[in-house]
Amino acid sequence: MPEEKENDLISKRKKEDSVIRKVAFYSLVVNTFLVIVKLYLAWISGSLALEADAINSLIDIFASLALIAGIWLSGLKSNKFPYGLYKIENFVSILIAFLVFLTAWEILINAIYEDSTVLGFSGWVLPAVAGLASVPYLLGTYEVKIGKKYNSPGLIADGKQHKVDVLSTLVVFFALFAQYFGVPVDSIGAIIVAGFIAYSGWEILKDSMKTLLDASIDYKTRDLIKSAINSDPVVICTKELNARNSGRYIFVEAVVNMKKTDLSKAHLASERIESKIRDLVPNVERVVIHYEPKERSFIRYAVPLENRDGDISPHFGEAPYFAILDFNFRDAKLLRKEILQNPAAGLDKQKGMRSAEFLLKYKPDLVFSKQKLTGKSAEYVFESAGVLLKITDADNTSELIEKIEAEMESRKEENS
Repeated sequence: MPEEKENDLISKRKKEDSVIRKVAFYSLVVNTFLVIVKLYLAWISGSLALEADAINSLIDIFASLALIAGIWLSGLKSNKFPYGLYKIENFVSILIAFLVFLTAWEILINAIYEDSTVLGFSGWVLPAVAGLASVPYLLGTYEVKIGKKYNSPGLIADGKQHKVDVLSTLVVFFALFAQYFGVPVDSIGAIIVAGFIAYSGWEILKDSMKTLLDASIDYKTRDLIKSAINSDPVVICTKELNARNSGRYIFVEAVVNMKKTDLSKAHLASERIESKIRDLVPNVERVVIHYEPKERSFIRYAVPLENRDGDISPHFGEAPYFAILDFNFRDAKLLRKEILQNPAAGLDKQKGMRSAEFLLKYKPDLVFSKQKLTGKSAEYVFESAGVLLKITDADNTSELIEKIEAEMESRKEENS
């Protein structure tokens, strides 16, 4: 990767880490506030369910501290860990999950074995508890949004846990509401809260274990990476693709079959592929492309056309159509002919360059033209992709096909 791009990437990462740490600190402050308020309300109401909810928020404080520490540690660099310490965030997420399980267990035991007789309490406790439900929801939604934006598993885990806290607080509210009217369901409410908490812990644990076990990334992202590789003009196919998460970053390794070319052009192709992958997929830490030369069984030509009848255009960028011609190496005969409409023909500017970029999607080996492209933008586009250019004096595709077949047949005889 060019040094300038690498510096930009480092600067971007630092900004992202700063945002994630800031959101984690907000979580810590909000959790501290919730614990104080819930413990006070549990004390004056005597509600076991509300006490359980307060303990849940207390665990959230430790989770927030672990999250902040994990984010800081994952950003450290060490020669002993060339792939980075990014998985520390996943370890932190697992720690959060086990703390969540512990909380659920404690609440369950208390609900089953302890006396949960609720003292008489003032009616204002109910709206106070109802008001608290919105706080973890807003915080959790914000954390998940930022976590997904910057691909932070720790922040997403913390946010999901807070969103589940909303359900537990609502259960507490309805338990208190029933208790206020003399229906003793406080222990049942505490057990339901424990169930919500345990489910939240399982979701966090499951996602983090996938990453620690080097599970592949989701199919959508994998397909996006594969399409970026296959779209390069010198790539014949992707032979093997491995992509995995490490913390909030993605590592990509691919074995690619390319057209036979020199090492410098193959290296340029790998740089193009890496750049395109980074443009399409956020948080890609490393891309390794292993290229293997491979011969195709056919050769592909492209030529600008004046019309669909096959008359060759005297212009390149202004040509309304292009013909794609595939010839078999073995018998030197036309395999396939396809006529494409040129989407760049109607542009006011950069017709040549856009036409060349359009043709590269079809991966021609050689482009014929009546117009000299020397020094023009189209020439640079084709040259960088390893595509040859050749002037033709043929008037139509039928004449051009005859000339190509005759030339290929002549080469066969010379080689035999």
